[in-house]
Amino acid sequence: MERELALDFARVTEAAALAAARWVGRGNKEAADDAAVQAMRAVFDTIRMNGTVVIGEGEMDEAPMLYIGEKLGNGEGPELDVAVDPLEGTNIVAKGLTGAIAVLAIARKGGLLHAPDMYMDKIAVGPAAKGCIDIDAPVADNLAAVAKATGKAVQDLTVVILDRPRHREIIQQVRNCGARIRLISDGDVSPAVACAIEGTGVDMMLGIGGAPEGVLAAAALRCLGGEMQGRLWPENDADAARAQALGIVEVDRLLTMDDLVRDDNVVFSATGITEGHLLRGVNFTGQGAITHTVVMRGKTGTVRFIEARHSFDKKPKYAMKGAC
Repeated sequence: MERELALDFARVTEAAALAAARWVGRGNKEAADDAAVQAMRAVFDTIRMNGTVVIGEGEMDEAPMLYIGEKLGNGEGPELDVAVDPLEGTNIVAKGLTGAIAVLAIARKGGLLHAPDMYMDKIAVGPAAKGCIDIDAPVADNLAAVAKATGKAVQDLTVVILDRPRHREIIQQVRNCGARIRLISDGDVSPAVACAIEGTGVDMMLGIGGAPEGVLAAAALRCLGGEMQGRLWPENDADAARAQALGIVEVDRLLTMDDLVRDDNVVFSATGITEGHLLRGVNFTGQGAITHTVVMRGKTGTVRFIEARHSFDKKPKYAMKGAC
């Protein structure tokens, strides 16, 4: 994949973040998501690529754009798998909370798991603890392994977990071990990625969240040298059938990094919408806005944090499409 595309993909997530940020705290998650989707789709049209959405807003009959199977780009250049979440954290934006991002991952055709829209049990860590975790092991064992690998005491580890009733037991197990917990309301891509970046204060992410988000996070962790393990968590027979239709025959099998992201030549981009573990949110100024984006390339391991200043009197209209 051409190196120049990485910065093009940063423009995509920046546009989605700018559009969604207009809706922060306004209580309308549908409008925020629609704004992000339209802005992201518009910028994709300007990029020299032949992309196909493998993780997106749903099936064709469920989403007007960025649906699974939709073609993106101008039709030229490399054939690429595209995974997107134009607004990860719709409730976060609606309530004006922390941690919402616009995010994408792109790999060569066949490089990303075509994850169904269902739950996935996950564990994620950074490079120091790569090879030390086991999703089937007791929580205490994983905490001890990560502590040893990072040179920390278990009591100094910080674990991010979605605040859900289904996680009551795992939360209690972490607390029994003495580790610290950050409970989040929504959006587990950003904290999973934060595990692999120094200075974020996050050592591990545990628990059940979205399967598409698991692939997005795994793409970043692949670039950063971290690790994620997952297992689909179907709620009913329809979920299991959906996974099998996408080629995941053994629905309950362990999904390793090589299953989630098969291509080292993967690109990950995320732009903050509201303040979070990893990225600052959109900051509107008198005549424009400031965005904070991270772009990673798996092939080289390069990680770029980009602070961009956008002037609205010069910004192409598509970047603000859907905003009010």
